Amino acid sequence: MTVALRPITDADLPILFEIYAGTRAEEVAQVTWWDDEQKRAFLFQQFAAQHQYYLQNYINSSFDVITREDSVIGRLYVARWENQLRIIDIAFLPAHRGKGIGTGLVQGLLAESRERGVPLTIHVEQNNPALQWYQRLGFRMVEDKGVYFLLKAV
Repeated sequence: MTVALRPITDADLPILFEIYAGTRAEEVAQVTWWDDEQKRAFLFQQFAAQHQYYLQNYINSSFDVITREDSVIGRLYVARWENQLRIIDIAFLPAHRGKGIGTGLVQGLLAESRERGVPLTIHVEQNNPALQWYQRLGFRMVEDKGVYFLLKAV
C-alpha cells in the first residue's frame, strides 16, 4: 500500500480534528462528568487552538497529511530550520497506529537530518506512550521542559 504526504488544506480540517481527537481519547474518557457532546466540544476547542498555534509559530514548516491509498490516515508536521529538523507533530487515526508507517516516516526524517548534518528533534509529553517508541528509534532526552521532554536523535 502506498503511503504519501501532501500539504494540508482547509478541506482537511475535519479529518485533522479526528486525528487530534484520537490522540486524546483515553485522556478525555476519564472525564466522566461530561457527556460526549461536551467532550467533543472541548476537544474541538483544543484542536483549534493547537492548529492556530502551529501555523503562527512554525512559519515555513511542512504541514502534511499522511495518506494511504488516497485516504488520510495521519498528519506529519516538520520544521526544517538551519540548525535542526524538528518534528512538530506526528499522529495517526487509531486504526492506523502500530503498523510501521510512523517508523518509516521518522526513519526518512532521520536520513534527511543525517544528509543535512543537523539533528532531528521533537518535544514529547512525559506521559506520552509514544515516548518508548521514540527511544527505540534512537531518540534521547536532552532537556526536561517540565511537562515535555526535548528529545534528539543520536
